[in-house]
Amino acid sequence: MVKVTVCGAAGGIGQPLSLLLKLNPQVSELALFDIVNAKGVAADLSHICTPAVVTGFQPANKEDKSAIVGALKGTELVIIPAGVPRKPGMTRADLFNINASIIRDLVANIGRTAPNATILIISNPVNATVPIAAEVLKKLGVFNPKKLFGVTTLDSVRAETFLGQLIDESPSSLKGKISVIGGHSGDTIVPLINVSKDISAKVQKLSKSDYEKFIHRVQFGGDEVVQAKNGAGSATLSMAYAGYRFAEGVLDSLSGTPTSTSIIPDSAYIYLPGVPKGKELAAKSLNDTSFFSVPVFLENGQVSSFLNPFESLNVTSEERKLVDTALGGLQSSIDQGSNFVTSSKL
Repeated sequence: MVKVTVCGAAGGIGQPLSLLLKLNPQVSELALFDIVNAKGVAADLSHICTPAVVTGFQPANKEDKSAIVGALKGTELVIIPAGVPRKPGMTRADLFNINASIIRDLVANIGRTAPNATILIISNPVNATVPIAAEVLKKLGVFNPKKLFGVTTLDSVRAETFLGQLIDESPSSLKGKISVIGGHSGDTIVPLINVSKDISAKVQKLSKSDYEKFIHRVQFGGDEVVQAKNGAGSATLSMAYAGYRFAEGVLDSLSGTPTSTSIIPDSAYIYLPGVPKGKELAAKSLNDTSFFSVPVFLENGQVSSFLNPFESLNVTSEERKLVDTALGGLQSSIDQGSNFVTSSKL
């Protein structure tokens, strides 16, 4: 049984994510933290007849640190969807100045109160917020790169859905048969859809135009939701589902339960030099880019190994070009995140 903490639990992602976690029988305690309304969300969820005990934590004022400490004390898994959503015309990069401080301060509290917890970061822009978290944990002397993840699962969820529509396959049947690597914004997202022979045969029948539209839709699918909501929100429900899908794998690994993931596990944005064979992948194929999303295998809440996409996922020449494009955007985001912490006081 596991204690899980959600930071940003009262938001558009946090509430449905917390609901899904409340339904998971492996969660014994669910701590919900937010600067407002956390106690109300906790009270609401506590009426659901599942074993997890739900508690809400919110600070009494800006100086109150007891709420975040209470939410984090004894936790094994922290999920962070905190931050502001995208608004019309706003890119993920535009979110940086708003969300960077939020992530810095939350992760500093995790490092001080629950240094051994597994951390899943949903807050955008993930390409930069995960490096922020890493630098904060390094400063505090508690960085375990195997336990820090940027959640990029929504890109896989979209790829499975959109490709399934194109090739007349059930989207659920594509889980474990395609993959998405790279980063988590725009052209840093790289769908790999020629992994298995049966799917690849159907993909080859797509026109060049359909293939390019598919890639663009996966990379910029968030814009569809922002526009459809007329600026009143972004992808919250689908992100909550995707975040839970990855969290479920972490919970399985913590409990020793065999994961439901098939041959190709979900990807996550990780610090490659900190995991086995990651430094070699970065040097050989990624221009020494330190953070990159790859399919990860999990044990006890941390990375045990990963699939090298260039050895295992049948990367085509077109997909390799997409990777090359992704690397430029990734490096600038990584530098932005790292430099933010360098100039910050914890």
